[in-house]
Amino acid sequence: MTPENRLGEETSPYLLQHADNPVHWLPWGPEALERAKEDDRPILLSIGYSSCHWCHVMERESFSDPAVARIQNDHFVNVKVDREERPDVDRIYMQAVQAMTGRGGWPLTVFLTPGGVPFYGGTYFPPEPRHGMPSFRQVMEGVLRAWETKREEVEDSASEIRRALGRMTAGEAGSISDEGIEKAIRRVVANFDPVHGGVQGAPKFPQPMVLEALLAAGEDSVVEHTLTAMARGGIRDHLAGGYHRYATDARWLVPHFEKMLYDNGLLAGVLLDAWRATGNRELRDEVEATLDWLLAEMRAPEGGFYAALDADTEGEEGRFYVWSAEEIRRVLGDAAEAFERTFGVRDGGNWEGTNILHRVDDGEHPEAVEALLEVRNRRERPFRDTKVLASWNGMALRNFARAGAALGREDYLEVARREMAGLLELLRVDGRLHHQHVDGVPAIPGFLEDVAALGLAALDLHQVTLEGRWLREAEACAREVLECFLDPETDLLMDTADDDLIVRPRETTDNAVPSGNALAAELLFRLGRILGRQEWIERAEGIVSRQWGSIVRAPHGFGRLLTLAISMRAEPVEVAILGDPADPATRALLDAALEKARPGMVIAGGDDPPESPLFEGRGPVDGKPAAWVCRAYSCQAPVTEPDALDVDR
Repeated sequence: MTPENRLGEETSPYLLQHADNPVHWLPWGPEALERAKEDDRPILLSIGYSSCHWCHVMERESFSDPAVARIQNDHFVNVKVDREERPDVDRIYMQAVQAMTGRGGWPLTVFLTPGGVPFYGGTYFPPEPRHGMPSFRQVMEGVLRAWETKREEVEDSASEIRRALGRMTAGEAGSISDEGIEKAIRRVVANFDPVHGGVQGAPKFPQPMVLEALLAAGEDSVVEHTLTAMARGGIRDHLAGGYHRYATDARWLVPHFEKMLYDNGLLAGVLLDAWRATGNRELRDEVEATLDWLLAEMRAPEGGFYAALDADTEGEEGRFYVWSAEEIRRVLGDAAEAFERTFGVRDGGNWEGTNILHRVDDGEHPEAVEALLEVRNRRERPFRDTKVLASWNGMALRNFARAGAALGREDYLEVARREMAGLLELLRVDGRLHHQHVDGVPAIPGFLEDVAALGLAALDLHQVTLEGRWLREAEACAREVLECFLDPETDLLMDTADDDLIVRPRETTDNAVPSGNALAAELLFRLGRILGRQEWIERAEGIVSRQWGSIVRAPHGFGRLLTLAISMRAEPVEVAILGDPADPATRALLDAALEKARPGMVIAGGDDPPESPLFEGRGPVDGKPAAWVCRAYSCQAPVTEPDALDVDR
């Protein structure tokens, strides 16, 4: 590391990957902005993440080149950002580049005024001109000419971009309606691939939030077809379990090989719900394979789950995961032929001379899988990003809790309890939840998505255990959402708790994960129903209705809000179960309620419920745990036997 490169002092694995570059990198913060103003230099902002293949390519090709670094160091203040560590910074400048160029992605390369306002940007730039793209050196030289000779025009352009970013928080409002839901679902279904599942064309992303909406709307067959195709495709790791980021082709065969916590955590929930809707045993098995992979490879000893595994090893994408036919035959011997038939292995390979395993038939080969896995584990392993991110962990842990209850996996429930308790204790500093920890050291005040995601995980833990602690934790998160992220001027929930950036970001569309607004709306809506907080319910409905026109017009970008709208339009059913959560009789009532759960239904209770119309004056009946099925807090007579619990009357 040169003395001018300051990234060696950081904890982000992605920033540390650039700590030996000859570029004089600074992390995002006041020092970089102050230096740009003092030197009157533009800022060269580079955003990426540790498992990003093209980020590694640009690092090798350009940021490691002393000649390129000399231009950067002589003329720019160079700032490197981990987009997973600072999603707020990434969101602002990604929106800016998308507005300027019509496309985005990582690595994100943005040129800013000394005040931090973007005026030019793009994604990956090659070291030499190719395929119509200018080289990175040409881009920098062009930016410098504009900065030196057309400064006034550059600053005018930057000001207009800043104003445009400020307008991006607005949505297309409307009234939530059954007709709108039907129209949105029809648009989603019409865009699905009837042969391979997923959205038509390539690349193919899992899009779990869209699949959630389809399940909530009763489009079970579309979801089953998609998930089955994914489970059999190359996007699935057929040796260790878990899913890669996305497929570059139309049939789920060739993935980008990084593995992300959020993809696997979210997919586990969709697979679980699809199994419950269809009874397809293959989907049930995929839930367990996915969660078991997270436990085996991604668990952090200090608490929670790590963020990601890289796509590359030894400088090549996918090298850890692919096989030649010869190697498989050498490892498996006589068992190779049957294995090759099941997993589509062929001489010459199916991707760049190698084989990506994908399931062609239903053959089972556990001994062969174990043997190949043993060999694979001796290869150089992909780099693991050891950040533990609050929001991604919340998304995963809620599905450990839900799967634990639905599948009878007490170990999953215990993981959810233990990791949630540890994360809440570790990440709550001076009353505020934080965004991440690395090696047990919390950092960066939490964003809206962090607080809401952990709140939902706590709420789901309460729903499947009736343990009072988790309902209290969920309520604390809801209060933090409203106290820290509600903008008094606009009455909107913002993504950050302060506004020290050029704009205060507010994202309502889903990307790889649900938007913070969608997570917060779900938390407020469900908790409002349980606690009798009508103002929370109305705020959640307001979040959806402010975007309703956009949701109906472009539903693929609003899967989680569309799912929530379906719940809002469903008949509201509340199930209160009062009794000791450790009592098998209480558990039997809870299991019966969970088995009958559907959109618009909430379940809560235990032996120390909070004040709420749902629990007022209720408790065990004749010494037995009891359940009440209610609609708008008007309840049926209590029942003490699971068979008598009827949510349809």
